[in-house]
Amino acid sequence: MALPIQGGRGIPVAAAQGGKFNDLRQTVYQQSQAMQYNVRMQQNSPQQMVHRVSTPNAGGQFMRPNIAKHNSPSIAVGSPVGVTRPQQQNSEIKTGSATSTPLQQPIKRDSRSSRRKKKLADRILSQKIRDVVPESKAYMDLLDFERKLDTTIMRKRLDIQEALKRPIKEKRTLRLFISHDFILDDATVPSWEMKIEGKILDDQNQGKGIKRKLSSFFKSLLIELDKDLYGPDNHIIEWHRSSTTNDTAGFQIKRPGDTAVQCTIILNLDNQIPQYKLDARLSRLLGIHTQTRAVIVNALWQYIRVHKLQDQNEREIINNDKYLHQIFEVSRMKFNEIPQRLNGLLHPPDPVIIKYCISPDTPEEKSTTCCDVEVEVDDTLREQMQSFLLSTQSQQEISQLDDKIGTIVQAINELKVKREFMVNFANDPQAFIHEWLLSQCRDLKIMEGIAGNFEDERKSKYYYQSWTQEAVCRYLYSKVQERRVELETALGIRS
Repeated sequence: MALPIQGGRGIPVAAAQGGKFNDLRQTVYQQSQAMQYNVRMQQNSPQQMVHRVSTPNAGGQFMRPNIAKHNSPSIAVGSPVGVTRPQQQNSEIKTGSATSTPLQQPIKRDSRSSRRKKKLADRILSQKIRDVVPESKAYMDLLDFERKLDTTIMRKRLDIQEALKRPIKEKRTLRLFISHDFILDDATVPSWEMKIEGKILDDQNQGKGIKRKLSSFFKSLLIELDKDLYGPDNHIIEWHRSSTTNDTAGFQIKRPGDTAVQCTIILNLDNQIPQYKLDARLSRLLGIHTQTRAVIVNALWQYIRVHKLQDQNEREIINNDKYLHQIFEVSRMKFNEIPQRLNGLLHPPDPVIIKYCISPDTPEEKSTTCCDVEVEVDDTLREQMQSFLLSTQSQQEISQLDDKIGTIVQAINELKVKREFMVNFANDPQAFIHEWLLSQCRDLKIMEGIAGNFEDERKSKYYYQSWTQEAVCRYLYSKVQERRVELETALGIRS
């Protein structure tokens, strides 16, 4: 039995059943309606959805109206609105190259970033609330100020982290106390004793129990006594720091004798960042006497840049002026050769030299000499910066306050929804209920997967449109094909 196919299209598809036509037009319509509903669900807040699909009952709770339909999921009368979607198959709706997630699947987000965005969004008052309550402008100004303050704090935290990567040193004054005492006793051999002690002036760590010992500032100590009195083999006293040396609070030297002794104390500072003394000509040129290698190279680069000694064509070449030519003894050199050429111009820093006289005094009297030495110590702000970065108590307090503010703003939004509902109902009850019923019907049809317009389908003229003849033909053709397959299978013609 051949069925006429209108328009010359001979590939039958799904047919109409029960007064509903499910061809390609309806499939596209279903997809578009589902996508519009998905977008609407994402754009609207939960409070707005409650306003659209629910009404408050006598107890103040939002309830779903009693809407029932044949062959549709059952909805309990008076159940809470928490939008409950019917169980659907795990499928995807494809439109062109885009693929949308099924409605029943929750959208997964990065927990940390979403939690951060959620906290900010939960604390913002909507424009409608700001229009109703003018005093809320002060609250929004505080939020804007908080955002600027958070940005500033974050920038400062990054600056502190960068600063902690570099050694932070500060110049302090170390005061040395040099004293001596003669021991003149008939029962023992006359001798003298010299002590070297010291402390940091204005030490901020003194009251905290953190005190750096004197020997930690020096890597070697040499005391040269009178060679005529103690001989060529016993007139030099040396101390050198090693990896196993324990720091001490001072030095004590004891030698026999009862006459005045001239001595020279030579102290070599132990700089944690090695420092070098510049050659006299380079020191006059750069204005630096003793500094670290990094500071010296940077000062030399600044001199080259200011005097425009960099070659215009070959940027890695330095054209030395007459002063650099005298120092480096070349007219041109590459920039990466500078550290190697500086090796011959850098010398160990000058030691601290103190002249001291040990004179015989009476036992009751002691002579003390003071000498100030400039040393480098760790910046006291370093510990404060580290504690600031590691502290989490303030962050926890701020997080708790943010949660409280979010809870209050959420309560305000809920009250705003109730107020809008009541105001709209009071202004025009009839139009409001009509619009609300239309919204409920539209949302319910989308949730239940109902396609088409039920009101139009109830009228007979709906079925006298141009597509009805083709739909009937396709439907009958599909039924005949299904029956034919069943008969062929029963007769064994088709396996």
